Amino acid sequence: MDGKQFHWRVHGVVGVLLIFILLFAWVLYDLQYVHGADYLAQSRRKIAKTETVEAARGEILDRYGRVLVTNRESYNVSLDTSFMKDVNTTLTKLLDICRTEGVTWADTLPISSEAPFVFTFDTASSGAISNLYALAESLKWTDTLPDREEADSIRAAAQEGQGVSYPSADAFLDKLRTYYEIDPLLPDSELRALVGVRYELSLRSREITYTSYVFAQDVDMPFIVTVKEADLPGVNIDTTTVREYKTPYAAHLLGRVGPIYSDEWSVYQELGYDYNAIVGKEGVELAFESYLHGTPGKRNIETNDQGKVVSGDDNWVVDQATGEVLAPDPGDNAILTLDIKLQEAVERALASGIEGLKSEDTEGGAAVVIDVRDGGVLAMASYPTFDLTTYTQNYNALLTDPLNPLLNRATRQVYPPGSTFKMVTAIGALEEGIIEPDTEILDTGRYLYYDDYQPQCWIYRDSGGWRTHEEENVSDAIMDSCNVFFFDAGRRLGISLLEQYAAAFGLGESTGIELSEATGWMDGPEYTESHGQTWYEGNTLPAAIGQGNSRFTPLQLANYVATLANGGTHYSAHLLKEVKSNDYSQVVERYEPQVLNQLDIEPENLAAVTEGMLRVTTEGSAKTYFADLGVQVAAKTGSAQVSSETESNALFVCFAPYEDPEIALAIVVEKGGSGSTLANIAAEILEYYFSAGSGMETVTPENTLLR
Repeated sequence: MDGKQFHWRVHGVVGVLLIFILLFAWVLYDLQYVHGADYLAQSRRKIAKTETVEAARGEILDRYGRVLVTNRESYNVSLDTSFMKDVNTTLTKLLDICRTEGVTWADTLPISSEAPFVFTFDTASSGAISNLYALAESLKWTDTLPDREEADSIRAAAQEGQGVSYPSADAFLDKLRTYYEIDPLLPDSELRALVGVRYELSLRSREITYTSYVFAQDVDMPFIVTVKEADLPGVNIDTTTVREYKTPYAAHLLGRVGPIYSDEWSVYQELGYDYNAIVGKEGVELAFESYLHGTPGKRNIETNDQGKVVSGDDNWVVDQATGEVLAPDPGDNAILTLDIKLQEAVERALASGIEGLKSEDTEGGAAVVIDVRDGGVLAMASYPTFDLTTYTQNYNALLTDPLNPLLNRATRQVYPPGSTFKMVTAIGALEEGIIEPDTEILDTGRYLYYDDYQPQCWIYRDSGGWRTHEEENVSDAIMDSCNVFFFDAGRRLGISLLEQYAAAFGLGESTGIELSEATGWMDGPEYTESHGQTWYEGNTLPAAIGQGNSRFTPLQLANYVATLANGGTHYSAHLLKEVKSNDYSQVVERYEPQVLNQLDIEPENLAAVTEGMLRVTTEGSAKTYFADLGVQVAAKTGSAQVSSETESNALFVCFAPYEDPEIALAIVVEKGGSGSTLANIAAEILEYYFSAGSGMETVTPENTLLR
């Protein structure tokens, strides 16, 4: 019995081995004879090509070396339809994976994602709308679109917070479905998604846009694994780097990066950029593009017949003429004058101050802190602001927000200066010998020089008659903000000299800042006549107190006060401190302060003006807020009427310390009322700067226990 069992077991093992051998032989036969020719041809169908590899952008740091913007490795999905035997089927499978994994894909077709399908011109960018009309024109489908003027008007109305009507997109969408041969039985949402991807590919194939189509950005590993397992031809996973923001602050200053737009391509092409390059679009990213961008490399790669890269990760091209290996060279690092902790303090103080105002009309504001010794911007805040880390996701909401959080009010918005302009009038009158520091002018409540135009001082009338400031010298007039004093000083100085002194302080002129800025303008005959109006001598009176048609940026106001504080040296405002090599081993460039002009102000005249500013915080309307600050502050409040139906704009400018100035500060709040209401914001900023704010100290978050 034992012998029989043994023989059965031997036969069983031999049988199993025989089966495995037969299966193995069949596999070899299938590989060698049945499909051998196909596999051989496939192995030989390797496509060799050269591709550009973008260099990592340089980092952006604040003045103390804190990293504000850096890079991290990321994975993108790109498409190459030349490897897709059935484009629609492949893309449908890819879109199904995206829905399952919760991955969003790029789709700029300005048509709603769900039925009923309408044109979404209100949330689309101007570039997306232009692309739509360009494609329709190339395909001769313009009859299926509304007039371009209608699209622009819908977008403009939405940005102004007005209601809009949405034109039907059914005719255009049907044209696209037929053109791309998409199954009409697909559910509406799936059809729209597939059309959107095919549309993006068409924009590139017809050279309407020169940027490559990145289907999905910054995808995670589970999604990558699923796509790899699906083995979709022409669907590639690319390794790249993306910007990583280490701070939620300074969004307007730091800016963002993005692809080259079609209307920018000619410029970047001359600079030797690849059309797929990522470049700075706004802020510091754009201003210092030449430092940050780096030099891209070139490498040889091979792909199989499905578009998958099979070799070439480090196979860099060698320049035949020089022998240089064309590997990418990372960009240099930009160190800014910005103190990010001070920036945090300024943004928080501005936001809490504006939100705490009683005025219901208040819309936004800005604050700028500048170093009076060289023009370096230490902090620049605009309210409301946004978060660069969520910019893409929140773009449509940011674009249509009636408060316009994308606008940098510090450099791009202009405001009447109100009484903060009075120091210009004072310096001009003193320097021209029209008044002396001890000259007194009688405030009679109204300025009576003209018979038919007698503007009044801000001081009000009560049951006892006109209240006036009585006899005032220039220091008194600055502390009290006496209109009548400056009406008389400004009239005698004349508009021509008033314009010259304003320009010397940089008002209505470029500040030199590396960012895009509005220059504003100084009120005067040239401005008035350019608008088809007549300039009268009496117009000098409101111009002299900052209530005419003058419009300046908060940055200009800060730099003007900095010029006053340092004795008349008008520096160019700047954000760049220095540039260091990509490995931080060398200083590539160090910013040298640039003097735009020099005002030779007599010491006694300067002292008379700054004494009046000091008295604003020691005796005047802002006294309460600065009593316990620990440093003396010279300041001036201002308000400028916007309309008879809303609150005036509120302004506050100052410099500190009074005896040895370091910083100048300007704050503007739209429809914020009196400038004195901003004194608490200024005091909070100055308290931080002169206590915990210097150097590497940090701002303690709200609701955090101190220990």
